[in-house]
Amino acid sequence: IRQRQEIHVVMGNEACDLDSAVSALALAYFLAQTSPAPGAAFVPVLNIPRADFALRTETTFLLRDRGIPAASLIFRDEIDLGGLHHAGLLSLTLVDHHVLPGADAALEEAVVEVLDHRPLERDRGPPCRVTVEPVGSCATLVTERILQGPPGVLDGTTAALLHGTILLDCINLSPAAGKVTPRDVACVSLLEERFPELPARDAVFGALQAAKFDVTGLTTQQMLRKDLKVLSNDEVIIAISGVFEDLETFLLRPGLLQDLEAFCQSRGYAGLVAMTVSFNERHEPTRKLAVYSRQEPLRGTLCRALEEATTPSLLLQQLPSPWPCVVAYAQGNAVATRKKVLPILRAAL
Repeated sequence: IRQRQEIHVVMGNEACDLDSAVSALALAYFLAQTSPAPGAAFVPVLNIPRADFALRTETTFLLRDRGIPAASLIFRDEIDLGGLHHAGLLSLTLVDHHVLPGADAALEEAVVEVLDHRPLERDRGPPCRVTVEPVGSCATLVTERILQGPPGVLDGTTAALLHGTILLDCINLSPAAGKVTPRDVACVSLLEERFPELPARDAVFGALQAAKFDVTGLTTQQMLRKDLKVLSNDEVIIAISGVFEDLETFLLRPGLLQDLEAFCQSRGYAGLVAMTVSFNERHEPTRKLAVYSRQEPLRGTLCRALEEATTPSLLLQQLPSPWPCVVAYAQGNAVATRKKVLPILRAAL
């Protein structure tokens, strides 16, 4: 700020999963290599505090595997986006999301570009450039963008990051998982064509999936923070956590109720929805979810919204729950990912 240096930040969403992290890193690298007027410094920002990075086990695994040290990354608590924006020095490109959370609303006017694969929730007028396409992975959109650019910009490291991310996001391109699109498949094939030394798909997916589901030694609070999204209205905030453990096992963790209570209280959440997923050897998912809130009316509202949803229908069947303030379900519609469930919960709020 003191040197009046313009900063162009590329930033993913607050869950900071592998797709968000790699999309930010790869697109910032591409922009830095190709922008005609390099007045601004291009900075990929991982949208979590550095202290939470160790919980993103698949991301730490892939970056370590590709020789990218954590010391060379910039995290959300290490850059003053508000100060840069206030000084008129910030441009912001959003990847893997297109609506900033309420706490960041002041940064909206700095947004110059959006690349996302969620359904569009709000329009952005020019001059903001908007690419919102229903593909399985935001990394697919970043790959397409880089491949349309000048030849020679894409290097082996960036290609390996994008390749691994698309494979993990699209469950090894398995149609049964309901996430992959022809564009995801095309990007993986193009990357393999350009970089024949990329490791085999099954090996990449297997290693990343194992790293993602490795929750050894994590406390309940860390598990809930590992893959966290937040929704709010004027009155309440609720958390939606992806949990990488079978729901029955999770619900029987020692001290679970106290941990849920402490987690929600410390962060001001009125309730929490935990969504679990596991895969069989054919990459077919099994999904379950649990709704926790001490406030019965809110718990009832969220449960009704999920049970009665039609776009899509989740085909929920209630499961026994060891706790009166936790309602558990098996989810019959196994292709309805958290992306599909978030709008249902948002509408309920």
